[in-house]
Amino acid sequence: MPVQYARDPTPGVTTAAFLNTRNCSFEWRRFLDQKTFLFLQGPHGPFFHRLAQMLRLAGQGILRVGFNRGDEVFWPDRDSYIPYANKPEHWPEVIAELIAARGITDLVLYGDTRPIHAEAIAVARQMGLTVHVFEEGYLRPYWITYERGGSNGNSRLMSLTVPQMRAALARSQIEFPDAPPRWGDMRHHMFYGALYHFLVMANNGAYPNFRPHRELTVRQEFRLYLHQLLTMPWNRLQRAIATHRVRSSGCPVHLVLMQLEHDSSFRAHSDFASQTEFIDRVMAGFARGAPRHHHLVFKAHPLEDGRAPITRAIERATRIHGLQDRVHYIRGGKLAGLLAQARSAVTVNSTAAQQVLWRGLPLKAFGRAVYSKPEFVSPQSIADFFAAPRRPDTRAYRDYRHYLLETSQVPGGYYSTKGRRILLRQVVDMMLSPEDPYDALSIGNATPRQQLRVAR
Repeated sequence: MPVQYARDPTPGVTTAAFLNTRNCSFEWRRFLDQKTFLFLQGPHGPFFHRLAQMLRLAGQGILRVGFNRGDEVFWPDRDSYIPYANKPEHWPEVIAELIAARGITDLVLYGDTRPIHAEAIAVARQMGLTVHVFEEGYLRPYWITYERGGSNGNSRLMSLTVPQMRAALARSQIEFPDAPPRWGDMRHHMFYGALYHFLVMANNGAYPNFRPHRELTVRQEFRLYLHQLLTMPWNRLQRAIATHRVRSSGCPVHLVLMQLEHDSSFRAHSDFASQTEFIDRVMAGFARGAPRHHHLVFKAHPLEDGRAPITRAIERATRIHGLQDRVHYIRGGKLAGLLAQARSAVTVNSTAAQQVLWRGLPLKAFGRAVYSKPEFVSPQSIADFFAAPRRPDTRAYRDYRHYLLETSQVPGGYYSTKGRRILLRQVVDMMLSPEDPYDALSIGNATPRQQLRVAR
């Protein structure tokens, strides 16, 4: 069937004919044995376009499918841009035709669970493509995640054991990388998120069938991002007051690492339908197991925007379980200061748990996560965990962390100019490598790592 695009150059032209009029033909690409990378949706901002420019410099073919005005604006190269305006149910058929017509060899996307990405990955696997998946860093905020095939609960890390990682590391003599002393682009992240949703909200007429992968409308998403930016000073004040209250109590503290309720890891890789369920589960276990002089601190995700009723859920559970004056809620902020006072931590599957394990603190994780290894995540019930949390095997965790830093964790960031510059120096060569990061290390062919230490 003919496929509708947002700006079809010639009425009545079929998908294959339309695709063959754009860029260079597939035949000369195959003759030169080049790859052709098809980009789908990426992090908010210009990262994917910058990445594509670098791949083009390396002699590779580039195409991008955009699904809304935000995708279009952040991809200024019109010659390689294909706007998709068809209905969502036609997407698997369209991308299969696109792959065949243009000789696509590689698929590039950010996150693997949103419907258009999950459907594209399924088609790409059937057609033998290499799938490049970007995600926020498992060891964030100083690194991003680059894997092939899937991330988070779909990552190869889920099936790799610590002994297997140690065997792969035996081939590597590279010194353990350090994190830089200061690195953060949260404000850039919020800015690009607000701008992206504003573009979709204000000028999306060319994409009449676009549906966001989250439950809220684009207008609601934009308002939440804008509210985050405007209330940052007030939230900073509230955070300082709550943090001071925790520090001045002098009581032993257990930390709860909250996640965004709409986050793909929370929704796709846990058994909780909402944060309210998770909060009730933790509160009940704390009431049964924790000594009466211990306190519980809920730390919100830095990008928490109020769409989930977290504050009300915490207040309600506090009353039900009789935990008045023992429960605290802190809005975002730095994690290190709180971990310095904590006895243990609980989460669904937040990547912030990696900082808990790095410090040797006991960790209870309810969801499926790449760090859920028996050597360092507690198997105890939640009540038993709060009563006497088991410490992790820190040697095993350090080997695990070293393995990640030698494979899927790449220094840099998506949102700031500095972060993108550092990231692109490393990740392009990893994408062009015939092996994925995990196999490359195992066979002794890992991409050289950029040192993060400051030269003196």
